[in-house]
Amino acid sequence: MLLRLGSPLLDILDRLAAAEFRSRQGQIEKLLHEALIRRGAWPPKAGETEPKEGSS
Repeated sequence: MLLRLGSPLLDILDRLAAAEFRSRQGQIEKLLHEALIRRGAWPPKAGETEPKEGSS
């Protein structure tokens, strides 16, 4: 069915799908950022080093 729509229409559908993906990815990043702020983990403190692997 989609192959009968033609290349220009398939290009539009591809661009719309890519835009939807970027939108959802942006929403996930925003929610993650808000969660980090609520936990006091963002912004990182000056001079803070990343934890070493294996230390919990």
